[in-house]
Amino acid sequence: MGNYIYVVEDDNNISELLKCSLEAFNYYVKVFENCEDMMIALKEEKPKLMLLDIMLPGMSGIDALKLLKNSNKYKSIPIIILSAKSSEIDKVNALELGADDYVTKPFSVLELSSRIKSVLRRSYKVEDNILNYKDITIDKENYLVSHDGEEVILTKKEYKILLYMLENKGRVVTREELLNEVWGYDFEGESRTLDMHMKTLRNKIGSEDDKYKYIKTIRGIGYKLG
Repeated sequence: MGNYIYVVEDDNNISELLKCSLEAFNYYVKVFENCEDMMIALKEEKPKLMLLDIMLPGMSGIDALKLLKNSNKYKSIPIIILSAKSSEIDKVNALELGADDYVTKPFSVLELSSRIKSVLRRSYKVEDNILNYKDITIDKENYLVSHDGEEVILTKKEYKILLYMLENKGRVVTREELLNEVWGYDFEGESRTLDMHMKTLRNKIGSEDDKYKYIKTIRGIGYKLG
């Protein structure tokens, strides 16, 4: 899961206000004018949180909310509804469909920032036990790995390799590091053992078309999340 906040808003004045204000609070922001473009972006990266308008061209915010909250892959994304619709029934409907909060327009930027912080605290209270990379999730507390919302069965060594890679995403992990971390400093086996485990791990979390989608080989050095 990325560190971005997705803003889905078709009013350019409001979306620019949100982008500038949230960036001033040190959030990364991506703006979309419709739900269709947002859905395309989701395939590449899940945001930390989403601000979603209801009245949008094409797919409505409510329809997008239903779709996301009924998806194993996306239901964990916190969603705050931003809407000019202020009736009690609109708020109750959105919250019952899974929205994490509902803010009516016009809104105070300071209040919205406070609401965002509150939702993030509630949503990621066990964040230290959860690691995400693209559509791979590791639940360290329960030793569970999922890919695209589906559980992946790994051996103990495969799990340790993947865990170490996710804990060190953003940098190259050397072969020596992995051998020491997974097999221990006294491990005297040939490096082919690591190659075999990496191959089976890639087969389990990758696709037939691209087994190197997640873990890239850095020739002569080691591996890096790609």
